[in-house]
Amino acid sequence: MQITDILAQMGGLQSVANDLGASESEVATGAEALLPAILGGFKQQAQAQPGGLDGLGGLLGQLGGSGLLDQVLSPQRTDPTQGNDVLGQIFGSPDVSRTVAQNAASQTGLDPSLLKKMLPLLAMMVTGYMARQQGGAAPATAGSPMDSDLGGLLGGLFGGRQAAPGAGGGGLAAMLDLNGDGNSLDDILRLAGKAMR
Repeated sequence: MQITDILAQMGGLQSVANDLGASESEVATGAEALLPAILGGFKQQAQAQPGGLDGLGGLLGQLGGSGLLDQVLSPQRTDPTQGNDVLGQIFGSPDVSRTVAQNAASQTGLDPSLLKKMLPLLAMMVTGYMARQQGGAAPATAGSPMDSDLGGLLGGLFGGRQAAPGAGGGGLAAMLDLNGDGNSLDDILRLAGKAMR
């Protein structure tokens, strides 16, 4: 299942569309272009954390944990401040956020200003979702929006690649191991490199 499908089923794309006064299809198109860069930023953070991917789990909590996802999904307008904090942490500079939005605009034809507003909200959803899954949320039933196949989820972030069967589970490292070979960093490095070009 594509990440945009999962976010749509959770109500995330509709919430972002409502917040930004955009159509859900615009948000879905923008999300497909922006999400790989967000994951690329998390990849860089995983490398920088003591303990690698395990250390990233602690960082997710510091950034706001699963509560960030709840904020975007709530009926109230989302304050993007914490999303901008996430972007500052994973990208290191507002210039990177602007570049990511501009690149996504050239790919999609959407207004760069819309994509720039969308970016912190997507960052909040990804952070919250990863934190919820890493925190050991009860597995959902097969095919539900909160699918427990995290490898498949993150594979969807990078153009619909699917994880090997059974690649879900095993914490954050398994979540980021897109090809199920037990080594997640090789997958993330290769895919994030594509996203950040």
